[in-house]
Parts: sequence; C-alpha cells; structure tokens
Amino acid sequence: MGKVLGIVYRTLATHITKKAGYNKQTAQTGAVTLIQRFGSALNLNIHFHMLYLDGVYAEDNYGKTRFHPIKAPTKSELNSLTHRISQRVAGFLEREGLLVRDDDNDYLALDGLEDDPMLQIHGYSITYRIATGKQQGRKVFTLQTIAPMAEQGLTAGCAANVAGFSLHAGVMSNAQDRGKLERLCRYITRSAVSEKRLAMTTYGKVRYQLKTPYRDGTTHVIFEPLDFIARLAALVPKPRVNLTRFHGVFVRGGPPPNSRHRVTITPSLRNKAKKALPTGQEKTRAQKHQSMTWAQRLKRVFGIEIETCEQCGGAVKVIASIEDPLVIQKILSHLNTKNDEVVELLPPQSRAPPQISLFE
Repeated sequence: MGKVLGIVYRTLATHITKKAGYNKQTAQTGAVTLIQRFGSALNLNIHFHMLYLDGVYAEDNYGKTRFHPIKAPTKSELNSLTHRISQRVAGFLEREGLLVRDDDNDYLALDGLEDDPMLQIHGYSITYRIATGKQQGRKVFTLQTIAPMAEQGLTAGCAANVAGFSLHAGVMSNAQDRGKLERLCRYITRSAVSEKRLAMTTYGKVRYQLKTPYRDGTTHVIFEPLDFIARLAALVPKPRVNLTRFHGVFVRGGPPPNSRHRVTITPSLRNKAKKALPTGQEKTRAQKHQSMTWAQRLKRVFGIEIETCEQCGGAVKVIASIEDPLVIQKILSHLNTKNDEVVELLPPQSRAPPQISLFE
C-alpha cells in the first residue's frame, strides 16, 4: 500500500512541479494523505484522500522560500494523470509478481496467500458478498426504498475514470478559510461506522443506512450479526500501519528525506510558554497556529485543570518535572503504601445507639 501511494504521489507531484515551471531539484510541492479503507456500505475499499498544495515552494535569488501557485487541472490533464498512474501501478504489481497478463485478460496472482485467514474475508468484503453462514458467497441483502435515479456522469473537469482508476480534483480550499478546511479534514478522517445510521431489525439483523443512496434506489444494507462483525474485521488495518502520511514539504521526523522547508512553511512554537495578549489585541497568524501545551490539552480533553490553584484560584506554573520511569514508579509505590497506612490508622466507624425496643 505504501509503495502504491508513493507512485501516486510522485506522479502528481511531478505534474504540479512541471506545470509551475520548475523541476524537482529546484522546487517542491507537498501533500497530506489520509488512507481510508471503507466504502459507504461498510465494504473494503482502500482509497487515498490527498490534500495537495496547488503549487510549489522554491527559493528566490535572495534565498527566501516563496510559494508559486498553479491553475486548477483540466479534464484532459486528469485523464492523462489517471492513465499514467494506472500504467505505473500495473507495472509495479507485475514486477512484484502480483499481476499476471495474458492474451485475454489481466488477473491478480494470489498463490500462496490462501493460508491468510483474513484474505477470504477481505475478498467477500470487496465484492459485496456475505462472508459467513449458510449464505456465504451470496450478494449482501439490500433494501431499495426510493425510485432509481438517472445515470449521472462525473462532473466535467474535476474527475476522471481510466481502466478502473478514478481521480477526483473538484474540491479546493483557501489556506485562510479555516472553516472549510476543518469540514474537509472532518470528512476525510471520519470513522467507518456511524451509530446514527445503525439499527437492529425485529428479526435480529443489522440494518445500516447508506449516507448517499445508490443509483438503483438502494438506501440500506442488511447483515447477519456475525457477518457484520466480519465486515468490521475486514476494515481494521494491520498493526503499526500509519494511515496518515506526509509528503514533500510536509515530511517530518526520522532520517532524510526530511524537508528543509517544513520549518518555514508550518511554523510551530511547541513547548514554549504562551504570553497573554493585552486586552483588545488580536492574535497574529503565527499565534493562531501555535500548538496547545500539554496542560491545555489535559483541560480540553479530560477536564483536568492543573494551572489553577485549588485553594486560592490563582495561577500555577510548573517549576520542575519528573520524567524518569524508575523514579515515577517509586513515588507511586510510596503513595500507595502511605494511603494503606492511613487507612489502618483511622479509628473504627462509630455505631448508632441501640434501639430501645431491643431491651424492653
């Protein structure tokens, strides 16, 4: 998956760089990819949501990094890019021995993968078929509650379909439009299952409502409980697989190829104290993008306030921190021992006076 994503990024990045009038030695673009594994019907559908820069960063004659935007891609450019990506991905799969070509058709070579217990579940999930039970292999039961809709093609100029590959480039957001960027990020990072659209039928089956009805009028899919669990299992990635990837100028951490432009493009003041602004003064752009401190995150996520004194309500600041795990373990063990001693030293609980009726 990572190598295929690399092919997609390099193809698009090369096109953007050349369209801006530069090459990869003199300019660099960037992207953030969110790898999604699910479709609208809880089927396994691996695809990439890529937030791309609409231009490149290059240094001018004075050594300053400047952004050079480009125009939106045309329909012919999208078709050409999609065709190029499909050819390169197919070539990569063929070199890896995963794609077999003959005179009639092309097919995937899955020999040796039959021992993988998840392979069968993945296959049924991709093809919208039942993975378990007596009806294994049959199409998933669907429910049509609206009339079929007319066939609608993709919006001209913003999407392309070539040889089973689709490329969509119809959403653009200005860097200063934080509201639209937040909505876009919420969409591409959403979870696979929405509890609001999930329900149980009177017959004990799981009914899931599609967010967008199919063209044939399908609005719901019905699963047996065990098959629903199999659907969810197919959507879980392998351990230690990072579904968020940074490319180009956004590459961070680890060995090269780290981008030397990242510091200037995405300024951050991590682990630095924030100074209070005078009354009536607005924050600058850099201050708005400044990351929250760990104390602010504790307050926002868990409601734990550690910067305010419980006694007087005044401001509290950190004067030292203990980070050695062995020292922390000793302190916690001592506090537990101390609490046990306090419990033992407490006097026995007082008893209520006996009822008079007992002595009459």
